[in-house]
Amino acid sequence: MSLQVTQPGILSLLQDTGRRGQHRLGLTNGGPLDSEAFYFCNRLLGNNTNCTLIEVSFGGMQLEAQVDTFICVTGAAIPLRINGKDKDRWAVHRVNAGDTISLDFATNGCRAYLGVADGFDIEPSFNSTATVMRENIGGLGGDKLHAGDQLPCAAVQQRKHYYLPGAQQPHYQDTITVRVIPGYQQHHFSRLQQRRFFSHAYSVSDRCDRMGYRLEGPAIECEIEGILSEGICMGAVQIPADGQPIVLLNDRQTIGGYPKIGSALSLDTARLAQLTPGATVHFAPISPHGAHNALHLARSFAHRQPLSERQP
Repeated sequence: MSLQVTQPGILSLLQDTGRRGQHRLGLTNGGPLDSEAFYFCNRLLGNNTNCTLIEVSFGGMQLEAQVDTFICVTGAAIPLRINGKDKDRWAVHRVNAGDTISLDFATNGCRAYLGVADGFDIEPSFNSTATVMRENIGGLGGDKLHAGDQLPCAAVQQRKHYYLPGAQQPHYQDTITVRVIPGYQQHHFSRLQQRRFFSHAYSVSDRCDRMGYRLEGPAIECEIEGILSEGICMGAVQIPADGQPIVLLNDRQTIGGYPKIGSALSLDTARLAQLTPGATVHFAPISPHGAHNALHLARSFAHRQPLSERQP
């Protein structure tokens, strides 16, 4: 019992919430770039929050159901069709064996999440199913999905038809502000350079992927050219020799030697990962206390967000 991939799209990866506690082995986290959309996909389906979903980047995916189950698509504005009929995203839909599920190409944002009731039944690697292609680990053989792949899932006969009303759905924009927690290397950047970083706009370059987003704009100068390689956290903002910031994301390397001006708030890296080349990014400082409060408020709001139900 499974969904069969007939068209894999540009880049489709199996992901759970990520691989934790393996940095000592040189393994990075992986997991969903947009954790908010991932969370709501599982919640709408009534799944455990760590159930494995498909992260579809840019779209172009098609699946054939070989089992009766329920699906949900959240995240970027990628038109969803079942047997050629338009269906709402951020909503649970029944599919039967033989049905065709199609995702067109994104018109707003670029990462969508397709889930099934009870999640895809994938064998974990190092306690996670998260696919990291650079490390050849997770998912199906550590690789992106290909035509003909079988995605095991259970037959499910009952689920509530929950949906998230449009007013409560995230709205992805081409201009965002990323809040940055200053790091311990901040003193290697003069006050002038820090003001330049926080007061100018940057553009997303075409060098943006699951490892990180390289930005283009006013160059930031650092008093040191490099540091001894050290562990790198999610959202670290590196300043390489050319002065163009790089915001590191889920598939980043676990160590690096570029100076870091700070770390981006995880709430904002989720929105950053929905941007395409040419989009605009502003940076704003935030204290550790402010970041902690913002994160807990956002999580509390998401958990308490009421879901609506429609009749099948």
